[in-house]
Amino acid sequence: MHEMSIALAVVDQVASAERPAGATAVTRVRLQVGELAGVVSDALAFSFELACAGTVLEGAELVTETVSARARCGPCADSWAVGMPPHLLCPRCGGTTAELMSGRELQIVSVCWNDAPVPAAPHSPPHLPTH
Repeated sequence: MHEMSIALAVVDQVASAERPAGATAVTRVRLQVGELAGVVSDALAFSFELACAGTVLEGAELVTETVSARARCGPCADSWAVGMPPHLLCPRCGGTTAELMSGRELQIVSVCWNDAPVPAAPHSPPHLPTH
């Protein structure tokens, strides 16, 4: 199951990234996953939860955005949704030189860090009017 190695790589990259000042934990990670990347979303979510345990990502939400696979024909410049299983013959001219434009993505899009707790201001006694 390569989803665990993907989850571990995501956790490692996020944990080693520079944190915003005062941030102590990650609340959400957004990934783009191409439909041809061969990733099973449920398995990735399960693996991510396990990989986050004991790290600054523990309890973080994983949001995956599926990127549709699209191809473009070189000779006629037509583009189409490739689908699953992938259809790489040009539907317009039947050409076999399709270029895959999207659908293989596997990337971190954003990371949301929590805000550090704001220290309470020292309590000062109320000002009393003087007469």
